Amino acid sequence: MKIEIKKLTDTAKIPERGSDYAAGYDLFADIEEACTIEPGETKMIGTGIAIAVPEGYFGGIFARSGLSCKEGLRPANCVGVVDADYRGEVKVALHNDSNVLRTVEPAQKIAQLVVVPFLSLEFDEVVALSDTDRGEGGFGSTGKH
Repeated sequence: MKIEIKKLTDTAKIPERGSDYAAGYDLFADIEEACTIEPGETKMIGTGIAIAVPEGYFGGIFARSGLSCKEGLRPANCVGVVDADYRGEVKVALHNDSNVLRTVEPAQKIAQLVVVPFLSLEFDEVVALSDTDRGEGGFGSTGKH
C-alpha cells in the first residue's frame, strides 16, 4: 500500500520501519531545539509531516516500547488517531509518566505509526440485547470458577 506524505518543513523526516516485519513506522520529532517535559506534563511535539491515510483505514499513533518503558514517555492519549480525512501535521501529545525531567531531542524517534483498517458502523438502538453465557459480567468476571 502506498500512502501520500508531505514534508511540511525541510527538517522533517519520513517515517521509518525498524525491521522488515515491524508493523509500526517510527515518527520523528521535528523540533528546532531540545524540549524538556516535566514529570506528569504533556507537550505537543510536531513531526513535520502530513499524510493521506486511505479511506477505510486510520493511522494509529502508538508508544515506542523503548521510549515508554525506559524513559516513561508515551502518547498522552495512549493511542492517537489520524483519520483518513485529516490533512494537517501529524503531532504527538507526549506525556512524561516518570518522576524526572525528560528531554526530547530534534529528530528523536517519539512514537510509531501503524495504519489500521476499521469497520464503518451504524448503530441500531434496541430495547434489549441478546443473551450470552457471560451476560453483564465485566472486569475480571471471566476468570472466576
